[in-house]
Amino acid sequence: MQTIINKVELRNLRIEDYKELRLTMQHAYKEVDMDMEEPYWGEQDIKRLLKIFPEGQLVVLVDGKVVGSALSLIVDYKKATANHTYEKITGNYTFSTHDYDAEVLYGIDVFIDPNYRGLRLGRRLYDARKELCEQLNLKSIIFAGRMPNYNENSEDTTPKEYIEKVRLKEIHDPVLAFQLSNDFHVIKVMRNYLDGDKDSQDYAALMEWNNIYYDKSPVLINARKSVVRLGLVQWQMRPLANVEALFEQAEFFIDAVSGYGSDFALFPELFVAPLMADFNHLSEADAIREIARYCEPIRKRFQEMAISYNINIITGSMPMVEDGNLYNVGFLCKRDGTYEMYTKIHITPNEVSYWGMVGGSEIKTFDTDCGKIGIMICYDVEFPELARLMADEGMDILFVPFLTDTQNGYTRVKHCAQARAIENECYVAIAGCVGNLPGVNNMDIQYAQTAVFTPSDFSFPSNGIKAEATPNTEMTIIVDVDLDLLKELHEFGSVRILKDRRQDLYRIKKQPVTKPEPKSESLTEIHMEGIEVPKPAPARTPRVTGTTKVTPTRKTPAATKTNTLPRATNTPRAPRVSPAKPAPTGTGTEIKSTKRQVKG
Repeated sequence: MQTIINKVELRNLRIEDYKELRLTMQHAYKEVDMDMEEPYWGEQDIKRLLKIFPEGQLVVLVDGKVVGSALSLIVDYKKATANHTYEKITGNYTFSTHDYDAEVLYGIDVFIDPNYRGLRLGRRLYDARKELCEQLNLKSIIFAGRMPNYNENSEDTTPKEYIEKVRLKEIHDPVLAFQLSNDFHVIKVMRNYLDGDKDSQDYAALMEWNNIYYDKSPVLINARKSVVRLGLVQWQMRPLANVEALFEQAEFFIDAVSGYGSDFALFPELFVAPLMADFNHLSEADAIREIARYCEPIRKRFQEMAISYNINIITGSMPMVEDGNLYNVGFLCKRDGTYEMYTKIHITPNEVSYWGMVGGSEIKTFDTDCGKIGIMICYDVEFPELARLMADEGMDILFVPFLTDTQNGYTRVKHCAQARAIENECYVAIAGCVGNLPGVNNMDIQYAQTAVFTPSDFSFPSNGIKAEATPNTEMTIIVDVDLDLLKELHEFGSVRILKDRRQDLYRIKKQPVTKPEPKSESLTEIHMEGIEVPKPAPARTPRVTGTTKVTPTRKTPAATKTNTLPRATNTPRAPRVSPAKPAPTGTGTEIKSTKRQVKG
């Protein structure tokens, strides 16, 4: 190797380079034990290659001199992976197997002048091949690699054992070791691939590098995005006169984040809680069941806004009654007009004792125009099995609407969400409610800091936090996340958590479950100290106060208006008067606990 190098250049091969190319090939194959009359391509061969596929022929130059090259064709995947010989795959050296409509970049030759080895010029050629494979949207790079040191080890080692020993660095093979270090994997061993290759005893290792960006059916319109913009709403709990006031405030945020080109809008868990104020004279369990009647109208209005503002909306969560059971559910309202429902799986002790909630029974991911996503409600993110099951289905982004009343609860949600991002190599977006709500029992204080978390590797923030909102302040955060970085992480990360799992030792899977039995519509149950006390639903207290008017801050587009509501918008609110404490005995007696319990 020359001692001083002024310039290294990598470019496409030109016919004017042929004389230097031929000399380099002669030097490269001089010491190879092969029965070949002329170990180099003829000038007519190179002309033919440059005519049919000029972009696939690469050279590397040092100070203007050709010192290495990589030559390629595009061939059919089935032909490339079937047993074949070098002569057959090149069309008897005519390159007639080249097909621009095929899926594989097939390497027919790569060589470096021995005087210039050690400069990693071969790696440059392979990196350029990979870039070409991605640009042409090809499935993979395939070639058959020689095993030049196999002849020395063939007496006591089969080709398969030889390859494994090279992989474990027990045996050194300059060709195989180089390919394996460049993220190629062995498909199979082929015999009689290159006639006369005595060093390899005519064996070759068929190897492949997969293009993680390959799209089998590329489209120009509605193509899936690689960079996705998230709009997260940190919602201020405030008194609301009616459900229209809720819609007005929600639409303000949807308008804002969609105006910045967001692909998703995420609302917090139970952000509809202010609507319980009208039922504060009832028990907590009855009050939340009263606002469950709004579930369907809220879903319909958000569905309309998803279309109107061209954005996918994750509606946080809200109570829903089905077969007499109370669930915590939300909706993914897609901008194409469709929607899907998700349910909270794990119910906190607080939600059971105060509201009598039950958990859902379906774990699933959702296909969107921005990739596959998962949605968990608050407490669910503290159970790592759920996220791992979703990651196995290809989840790129996990959305977590949450509601926590204290910093302790928020800390659990935050750190568990961050752990889910790292261990599942995905983005996790969390959004919560802030502020005080003195007019609603069991919902008086909230604490939140909305954020987006990332995996932990060089392509991501060093602390794993892409963005954070100001704690306990109503606001939005707009965040871009790059899904291509996740693909690179899965394949080439410093650590590869999903790929390196020992599934020969352990694995998790979904279990078949049945829904809870339907409950009677006429009774609710209160659980206290392990005793179930049936209680008739109380009669509705007449409302005697006047209406509260909320001045709208912006006008809602007519396209998203609806006149179908479960109650009149001017219903007067009942006075905030604590009922007299009844004796804690007797069937049908209402029992209220004064002990506060944390949420989240």
